[in-house]
Amino acid sequence: MAQLQAESKQSYLKRSLAVFDLTLLGIGAIIGTGIIVLTGEAAAGTEHAMGAGPALTISFVITGLACLFAALCYAEFASMIPVSGSAYTYAYNSFG
Repeated sequence: MAQLQAESKQSYLKRSLAVFDLTLLGIGAIIGTGIIVLTGEAAAGTEHAMGAGPALTISFVITGLACLFAALCYAEFASMIPVSGSAYTYAYNSFG
């Protein structure tokens, strides 16, 4: 941990993205085009499977909560280990 913090002080990465930019980047990475293309098919169903109907909204809410919890975990990791590298750095620091 001390080695990672010492290396982070020598980091030359400039933080240039604001909170709004990162939020939109995360939403774009999570949602993608599948939500636009497949929502109608998931609600109405296909000839081989029944659709979800109005329960599709509940599914989106539950999935959103799961994404929120994952984002909170990453926020906690980022505050504990403030170096570049994201998931690799967190795993390396945790498991060695």
